[in-house]
Formats: sequence, C-alpha cells, structure tokens
Amino acid sequence: MKKILTAITISLPIFLSVFLVRTEPTRNQDLSSVGCQVKKWDLPTTLTPKNQTSSPVLVERLPVTCCEKDRSCLDERIYGTENEQIADKQALLKSINHSLRYFQTKNSVIAYQRYSVPGITRDRVYKSLQRFRQLLLSTNSASQLHAAMEKEFVFYQSVGKDNKGTVLFTAYYEPLYSASRTPTAEFRYPAYRLPPNLNSWSLPHPTRLELEGADGLQGSKGKLKGLELFWFRDRLEPYIIQIQGSGRLKLTDGTETTIGYAGNVRHNYQSLGRSLVDDGKVALEGLTMPIILDYFRKYPQDLNIYIPRDRSFVFFRETNGAAAQGSINVPVTAERSIATDKSLMPPGALALIRAPFPYLNKNKQLEHRTVSRYVLDQDTGGAIKGAGRVDYFLGTGKVAGDRAGLTVSYGQLFYPLLKSSK
Repeated sequence: MKKILTAITISLPIFLSVFLVRTEPTRNQDLSSVGCQVKKWDLPTTLTPKNQTSSPVLVERLPVTCCEKDRSCLDERIYGTENEQIADKQALLKSINHSLRYFQTKNSVIAYQRYSVPGITRDRVYKSLQRFRQLLLSTNSASQLHAAMEKEFVFYQSVGKDNKGTVLFTAYYEPLYSASRTPTAEFRYPAYRLPPNLNSWSLPHPTRLELEGADGLQGSKGKLKGLELFWFRDRLEPYIIQIQGSGRLKLTDGTETTIGYAGNVRHNYQSLGRSLVDDGKVALEGLTMPIILDYFRKYPQDLNIYIPRDRSFVFFRETNGAAAQGSINVPVTAERSIATDKSLMPPGALALIRAPFPYLNKNKQLEHRTVSRYVLDQDTGGAIKGAGRVDYFLGTGKVAGDRAGLTVSYGQLFYPLLKSSK
C-alpha cells in the first residue's frame, strides 16, 4: 500500500484518513481518575521542550506507571483476558521477527545513518527489540511484561502535535473484493499496471480524468491501453484500493490473489469527503467512511462527478497472495504495525501506542475502547506528517475496513529502548 499525495515516492499506505474530512477525534476514556488522564500519559511538563522549533520530537522519560484499575495501560491482548478473548502473542512475535529481519539489511544501515534523534541508534533499537522479544517469550501476563519493561527500559515519547504528547491516530486496512482477470459485462472497471515509460511522461502528468475519463471506462483509449490488470464490478472498489494502496482479490475462477502499489502520477490527492461536504451533500459533523459509502450507494451516478475531482492516480502490480508490505519492505501485521513520519520516527522500532480504537463488542457492534498496544513502526505515508500522526494497520476485509473508517482518535506514542549503559 503506497501513498500518492505528492511527487515524491512514498510507500504504504494510502490512508483512509485522507479519504475523509477530519471529524472530532475520540479522546482517551475509561481511566481510573482525571489525574491518570493528565499526569500519566501527557509528556511531563519538566521534560516538555520550551522551544518547539529546535527541540527533539522524542523525549526520554520513565515508563508509564499503571494507575490502580486502569487496565488500559497494559497490552492484555498479547495474553488474552476476559475482556480480550483473543491471545495475540504470535502475531506480535511475527511482527517483531519482520523488524529483526529488516535490521539485517543494508537499507536499515542507510536509514539510521540519516536518522539523527539523540540517543536513538540502530544498534540500540535492534538490541532493545531483541530483548523485548526475550521478555515476551518469558512472561505470562501483561502485568509481568509491564513490570519487566519498567525495570529495563526507558520510553521515548513523541512530543505530538501540541508539544504535550498528543498524537492523532487514524487507521488503514487491506480491502477484499471480487475481481476478474478479463473484462465482462459484470466486471468493467479496471485497475492498471505501472506504465513502463512512466518516467518519460512529460510534466504535469495526466490527471485521473484525462487517464480514465469521467466514467472510469475510457482508459483503453489513451495512455492506459493494454495496462489493465484486473476488472471490478463497482467503480468505487478499484478506487478504494488506490486509497488503501493494496487489495486482496477473490477471482471469478475461484482463486485468490493480491495487488500492491507500483507507482503513481504526480498529482495531489483530493478527498472525496471534503468534496461532498463542500457541495453540501453530507454534513461535516460526525462524518465517517460508512456515511460516505452509504451516500454513493444511494447516488452511484455521483461517482462520475466526485472521483474525477481527485487528480491523483495509482498503478499496481500483482503480488500473488503476498501480505501487504510496509515502507521498510517487510509485511505489515494486523494491529501490530503502524505508519509514522520516517523523517522523525525510528524505522522498524518497537513502539507502544495508547488511544481509543473501535472493537466489536459481544453484540457485534463497534464501540471505542482505550487500549495500549505494542507495535512495530514498519510503514510511512504522505498523509502522515509530523510528530503528532500515526496510522494503525487493522488487517484485511470488511470488519477491518469498518473499524478503520471509525478510527479518528487522540492518544500517545512511545518508543521503549533499553536503558543506556553509560
């Protein structure tokens, strides 16, 4: 999944967050006291940099001490509890192993030669990740793991968007759609391969409207002729895959495959949500992805108005069932991978996030619950800029998409690193 906002080459994902107009984010809830809300998670005032223009984006602090009855500071999903029935240790271990593999590559050496946050080196990040893996294997509960982390690690907290540690979280996912390798009366809307001569295209590049027409069916009459990769029933489906940057496909012959980002034209992305709000079609307040999708289900003809307004365009390659890849060229793992601004945050590093996210309750309804999650920073994207933004990968399919569409919340971002030996 790759982001396509600008002329620079950027990678997974194309964020659901930019598909929408920003709504008021959900804030941390379900804490044991107001004191916990303010003192425990915000960047301590004694550490908060006074000069934001010259201060570091990550500030060293001691691990957060859990307040009584505040279970939101423990990653209980790793082990499984009454509230979180699914134990998730293997998924976290898998994501850790992906990052450890990244640290064996020349790309990681190059990345950390460019990375200049004081105290955060490739060697320290790598050794911290190795030690965390050992602790994960040797502990049997979230509280045991937390106690071990308090003893051996310090946390580098992002100063966030306000220099107080406040981070805006959104989420992305991998869509799952039916598709055909050949065009039919039912499957008419293509996704396209990367043009082999894209680098020789004159600037400015053709817009989406110029490439595929207002109805999305004119690609074979111009530069996209012969580049069709797969065909879809609904015009919105290949467009959403462009937004998310990759997709999993159920083909008409009964097989499954995947497609991933291959390149993009050099035009900025135009949000469908913003266009709908500007035209008075939907209300800004409470706007979510389900509301946008519902609008286009009711008025499918309007797709030919609003999709062409987005001048950007993404090309794909078939990835033959491979997992979606992050910007450090390792697979991303559902609920264990995040995307951040890699000019500021350490690639491949262990992180701890805490924010309200939507989960299915016992009645199969989505409700927000404040949680902490250990994750790996394995991705980036053009819409994720600054110390106050994180995009959270939620997996594949409809439920993941529904959850991603409701994820707009404030929380905190930490990077646990072994205490310095000096």
